Amino acid sequence: MALISPDLLALLRCPVTGSSLVQEDDQLLSSAPDPSGTRLKYTIDEGIPVLLRPELLPAADAAGSDQHDAPVADTSH
Repeated sequence: MALISPDLLALLRCPVTGSSLVQEDDQLLSSAPDPSGTRLKYTIDEGIPVLLRPELLPAADAAGSDQHDAPVADTSH
């Protein structure tokens, strides 16, 4: 389990509710519910909080998690 430092956790906010986040195991949980009454959960991927709004997660998954490993196009010519 990746532990988020208390200093960083104090700065992070839920992108939907603006509330502070609390770490529970390998997730961050919003301290205030969204308009539907649900406390939102955010994953921690290799120690990095993934603070995407829930409706953006399918698009992020479709883009693939290995995009940072893709070769960079040569635009020097």
